[in-house]
Amino acid sequence: MPVLELKDLEVSFGTTRILRGVSLSLERGKTLGVVGESGCGKSMTGLAIMGMIPLPGRVSRGEIVLENRNLVDIRPRDWLDIRGQEIAMVMQDPFTALNPMMRVGDQIAEVLWLHLGMNRASAWKKAVEMLEKVGVPAPEASARKYPHQMSGGQRQRVVIAIAFACRPKVLIADEPTTALDVTLQAQILRLIRELQQEVGTAVMLISHDIGVIAALSSRIAVYYAGRVVETGSAEQVLSTPEHPYTVALLNALPNPAKTRLEAIGGQPPNLARLPAGCAFAPRCARRFERCVDEPPLIAIDEAHSAACWLVPEGALTAQGR
Repeated sequence: MPVLELKDLEVSFGTTRILRGVSLSLERGKTLGVVGESGCGKSMTGLAIMGMIPLPGRVSRGEIVLENRNLVDIRPRDWLDIRGQEIAMVMQDPFTALNPMMRVGDQIAEVLWLHLGMNRASAWKKAVEMLEKVGVPAPEASARKYPHQMSGGQRQRVVIAIAFACRPKVLIADEPTTALDVTLQAQILRLIRELQQEVGTAVMLISHDIGVIAALSSRIAVYYAGRVVETGSAEQVLSTPEHPYTVALLNALPNPAKTRLEAIGGQPPNLARLPAGCAFAPRCARRFERCVDEPPLIAIDEAHSAACWLVPEGALTAQGR
């Protein structure tokens, strides 16, 4: 059984739908990669799962089910027990995610005594252990530092230590390596994978970088204009993409065999003024008359689906990328 399921989830700001019928599932110990251009709804999905949609946004339809409990229906005060203990989040910018006025050891310890009822001495000891586990040098001394006294990579490790301190069932990692150089990116991704394997946490990895998604994910969901347009195993989506947008994303990756990058023409649509039919059609070289109607997710097999009218005809598979 999935640890977490999104069922036909819709998030709206007034009359504008930011998420449009998103259905996804996360399995224990597995990573779901969520990829797409900026503004497509990736981060809003993470915020919805965390119960942190900024006002005046709201869940206007659908369910967020954590082990048979619909989080859309719970009371605001119940989130105090869920955030940090059952569901945790690693933000894009570790500096803004940490309290600049608190020592990092205290910030980890606070999670432990709030959620697990540890006394302060035990929580501090465990905080130092967590810093050691995530690879922060001199953990005892580092626990006494403030965030501004640490490097960007060390701060991100602290954020990961906080996230995993209570061994959460679900981790939302929203662009966790964007602010880091390539070497540190690899280290942080490896750290998340190691802790995930130890704890058995289900991870949703959100990124615009397909390389980062491919490094960690067992399944991938491709977002466009607030909805999932393709989903399947990492191998299926990366090797045999079926939606033209997924194909375009992969073709835009740097390749030594290419003399130039292949950009995706046009601009992402304004969610407040979506075109009729398929939202990607104005940018799609394969559009045809049926694209005036928005396609549903069409099953290619039991694990692979794409929202494109070309899928039943096998057009993209037959022609290749």
